[in-house]
Amino acid sequence: MNREQRKQAVAQAALDYVRPGLERHSVLGVGTGSTANLFIDLLGTIKAEVPATVSSSEASAQRLRDHGIPVYDLNAVDTVQVYVDGADECNRRLELIKGGGAALTREKIVAAVAEEFVCICDDSKLVSELGNFPLPVEVIPMARSHVSRELVKLGGDPVYREGVVTDNGNVIVDVYHFPIADPRQTELSINTIAGVVSNGLFALRPADILLLGADSGVRKLSATG
Repeated sequence: MNREQRKQAVAQAALDYVRPGLERHSVLGVGTGSTANLFIDLLGTIKAEVPATVSSSEASAQRLRDHGIPVYDLNAVDTVQVYVDGADECNRRLELIKGGGAALTREKIVAAVAEEFVCICDDSKLVSELGNFPLPVEVIPMARSHVSRELVKLGGDPVYREGVVTDNGNVIVDVYHFPIADPRQTELSINTIAGVVSNGLFALRPADILLLGADSGVRKLSATG
């Protein structure tokens, strides 16, 4: 299978994983990105079975609505049973880098609320050490230069993502050449920089299940092994 076929297969596997519980899952969390879009399009084929969703971005929310799927504000729901989203990189501990689509903060919020986080990727995203993909950091605009200087001190090469404004009205700084030996500590360290809203490391709250699309089919990895 080529990459697109692997992404389609893993989106279908995610639908098959969540579909049996949709009746008891009062709210389904849905993420952002190309693989998440494939999952949304598959949800559209069973929209009568989907009682409610929350989304991690305005773009995904609109895509869900275009399929006739109800979307709620996260503040209006009590719980999110399952959150399905992609990643830009993942490791075998199910720690992730996310934010290539600039939705990292809302993705992190929905993941924090969700009882179960299901990550869907093709196997090109699986790495032994996170950091080959530039780490996105969402920053309050007035703090961009300060945050960038602090990221240099941590060993990274920060680059302002020009022309991008997040759904929260902030900017993105991508950190290149930044091997991440200890994702949890790195996530904490970046979060302490004044002006940082959030960073794209999902290590303090990793995925619970990873569905990985490969040539041989979809593999399922869990945080418990």
